[in-house]
Amino acid sequence: MAEITSQAGDVRGEKVQAENVQAEKVQAEKHSGRKILIGTVVSNKMQKTIVVEVTRKKAHPMYKRVISIRKKFYAHDENNEAHPGDTVRIEESRPLSKLKRWTLKDIVRRTALVPEVDIDAGIGVSVEK
Repeated sequence: MAEITSQAGDVRGEKVQAENVQAEKVQAEKHSGRKILIGTVVSNKMQKTIVVEVTRKKAHPMYKRVISIRKKFYAHDENNEAHPGDTVRIEESRPLSKLKRWTLKDIVRRTALVPEVDIDAGIGVSVEK
């Protein structure tokens, strides 16, 4: 009888230990120590690079009025999947170039893509001489 209970105790102990390891992995993913910001994509004209504008609200030191502070960050977009107007989450990373220190983590909300229309093409305009 003693052997059966000790074996069951070992199995239960292994399960608890496995759960603890999984919990530690999840915590490591959540708290990697890197800053995460949410902003709007302003430009994606460069290859694998997006410009993200982050707006934060802050009280003015002297007047105590709430002002919005905007800052642009260059972020690495490996698959060129972000478009202007998208709301994205970027994560701090090692320096990738002179200005890039952030990477695209995920796209929070996509914008509706509107096709660009060339105004100078003269569509629908007839000029008679």
